[in-house]
Amino acid sequence: MLKISKAKLIITSIVILIPMAVGLILWNQLPEEMVTHWGVGNVPDGWSNKAVTVFGLPAFLLIIHWVCLIATKADPKSKNINPKVMNLVLWICPLISLLVLTATYAYALGHDINVEIIVNIFIGVLFVIIGNYLPKCKQSYTVGIKLPWTLNDEENWNKTHRLGGILWVVSGIIMIVTALFSNAVINIIVIVTAIVVPTVYSYVLYRKKLNK
Repeated sequence: MLKISKAKLIITSIVILIPMAVGLILWNQLPEEMVTHWGVGNVPDGWSNKAVTVFGLPAFLLIIHWVCLIATKADPKSKNINPKVMNLVLWICPLISLLVLTATYAYALGHDINVEIIVNIFIGVLFVIIGNYLPKCKQSYTVGIKLPWTLNDEENWNKTHRLGGILWVVSGIIMIVTALFSNAVINIIVIVTAIVVPTVYSYVLYRKKLNK
């Protein structure tokens, strides 16, 4: 069974909640209504009250964090999960909490920042990191490209993850390079391609083996 360090659990959980403490420090300076979602072109299209933003968002991310860790630990194939991949899983929610809340506070305080560019670069970097780890992933039900034919065939899993790794790294680089253009269409095409191509490739491998 996968072992998760209690120290890492505590540290990552605290990091997720740091924006809560920052929000309390800035409480009197923050407006009662804060932008919590931006659309295409960095245009605000979603608002939340101050309490929901400062307390609700970090609390929600903490819940997601723990649900992901519990699901990963309960995975029957958890022993196959690479410790480095597990570290990545541990730090995704903490990094999102710091990035999103920092951008939200900065925007609320009147700083001229382009949240869309920041988010696109972050997602691109995340794609590059995940892409580097994908070929190292072994079969599991919670980490990796989980399809019926990859889970039932180790060779299919390995080949699919090698291709997926390349595509995710390339996709991440494209998103980072094109972040300044803030083109949602490019991002959608890149993300769909990174998901669909490995899925189709995996199925083709499965059909070829089935026919033999």
